[in-house]
Amino acid sequence: MNNLDSLLSEAIRLFNGIDDAVELEQAKACYLGRNGRLTELLKGLGRLSPEDRPAMGSRINQAKETLEATLKLRRDAIQEKKMEAQLIGEALDVTLPGRGLGMGGLHPVTLTLERIQLLFHSIGFAVASGPEIETDFYNFTALNIPENHPARAMHDTFYVDDGCHGNNGHEHLLRTHTSPVQIRYMQSNQPPLKVIAPGRVYRCDSDLTHTPMFHQVEGLWVDENVNFAALKGVLADFMQHFFERDDLPVRFRASFFPFTEPSAEMDIGCVMCRSGCRVCSYTGWLEVLGCGMVHPNVFKHVGIDSEKYIGFAFGMGVERLAMLRYGVNDLRLFFENDLRFLKQFN
Repeated sequence: MNNLDSLLSEAIRLFNGIDDAVELEQAKACYLGRNGRLTELLKGLGRLSPEDRPAMGSRINQAKETLEATLKLRRDAIQEKKMEAQLIGEALDVTLPGRGLGMGGLHPVTLTLERIQLLFHSIGFAVASGPEIETDFYNFTALNIPENHPARAMHDTFYVDDGCHGNNGHEHLLRTHTSPVQIRYMQSNQPPLKVIAPGRVYRCDSDLTHTPMFHQVEGLWVDENVNFAALKGVLADFMQHFFERDDLPVRFRASFFPFTEPSAEMDIGCVMCRSGCRVCSYTGWLEVLGCGMVHPNVFKHVGIDSEKYIGFAFGMGVERLAMLRYGVNDLRLFFENDLRFLKQFN
């Protein structure tokens, strides 16, 4: 009996002096484990006389309950101490100023797109969109682009390897302009039509002024009384409002596009200088878009009577206008996602 009291006191003293949960469980095993000292006493009850066995068994069980209660209290104390240390280590100083929320902003190309759409919407143009993966018909054939046109070559156009047998063995491609949207719009709407088609387009180009993906806005006006004078007036007015220059000079040079006849390139006076600089190659003029009167063959593909209706179309590069408006000299800066560059526009 004295040995049991001594064992109990020793175990309680040991448990209360431990501050580590793992070490506490190891100490428990020394007394209450399968081969623990208190467990050995229970196993030895069979060697006692029948008269002494009940009293000794009861005493050992009481000692076991005392040790288990001591263990529980010690486990709780260790856990509480650990929690206190964790709370101290993770304390939040509420007197520090807050970090705040980082404010985002629109990309300069998006800002330019919105400005273009707003200006054309103000004179009655609707906005249309279409798929970026197009068929050979909508991207070339319906726009009067012949089979041997350079734009159909694989070094200029991204074709989709779909196993079909269209141009160059491919039927589908990444659209090279947003003109297919105009074809689709004319197929589903009757004249008079006034629409612009903004969106992403793809070509095999990559340098200071070209990227494989860029944005275009193409416009179309079809009615009975549309003429080249109206085309010049709309585009000249747009450029003056876009660059906020009432005195901005414009000129039109004869050109060629398969889908318009006659066709023209539009130039504006250099917005960087007055007499000549590197941007305008010291000419004082900047080429900004192509335009012309819709070719009758285009109307034939969409079922519009070219004897009754006439129309004009134009197309401009959004990045080109953004570069001129914001004074950016490298087109690739728009797509590098450098926040130091992008934050200038917000």
